[in-house]
Amino acid sequence: MISKMGQPSNKPPCSTAIDLSHLQGPAMAIRMDFADYEAEGHQHQHRQGQLVLALHGAVTCRAESGVWIVPPNSGVWIPGGVLHSNQVTSNARLTYLFVEPGAAMLPAECCTLAVSPMLREMILQVAELSKNAGRDAHVDRLVRVMLDELALMPRERLELPVSGHPKIALIAATLLADPKDRRTLGQWAEHVAVSERTLKRLMVQETGLSFGRWRRQLHLVIALRELAGGATVQRVAGDLGYESTTAFIVMFKKALGTTPSRYFAVRLLSTEHA
Repeated sequence: MISKMGQPSNKPPCSTAIDLSHLQGPAMAIRMDFADYEAEGHQHQHRQGQLVLALHGAVTCRAESGVWIVPPNSGVWIPGGVLHSNQVTSNARLTYLFVEPGAAMLPAECCTLAVSPMLREMILQVAELSKNAGRDAHVDRLVRVMLDELALMPRERLELPVSGHPKIALIAATLLADPKDRRTLGQWAEHVAVSERTLKRLMVQETGLSFGRWRRQLHLVIALRELAGGATVQRVAGDLGYESTTAFIVMFKKALGTTPSRYFAVRLLSTEHA
């Protein structure tokens, strides 16, 4: 079964408990092991920008404008002041990088960024050095180079645009909860009491995508999360409502240029020592 996104947790939230008052210099990194924690289901914000780097497993970040997936070897960038919530898979290991406003030329909106092996190692080194109370010239130079590299990282199309429009929001919430729902655009139009032509226009206006492309992106985002969490390709294909595993693999390869097994084999190989 597909795990649900954004469920509230009885366990203590993670980043909301992080004390950033002692942050020195333009950035600080903290390495997290989520074995004893569940999702950060509640919305929160930071004055600093935040990069959530997945070393293992996956993170789903939700903000007003969309849902972002962070598989291994990627990071989601959340600008300072943006309300968001994070949900992690049970096998997740993460590193948080907090960046002071204006310290680097980083995007003004949430996005998923590719993270090169060199940048990942620099972030992990800063996390190790951030444990120390003091900062020296060596740490400052490393942080500066790290931020310069971060600003060069390419974006990855691993987000699902969402909307505050009540009719689009209803469709999104329903399909996120039950992604195998195969109702057509016309059937959804009837369900939300608008014409098919109006709903078609609204989808493009509110999300930038046609309904078909938007639903494929939803399937991709959920698939990446579930596969990174340890689910099999066969199970994910079935939970998403595909008639066959082959049909799901074709969709995945068309979107990301490779099969699910190869996609994760490359990413896990580059992070297995992290």
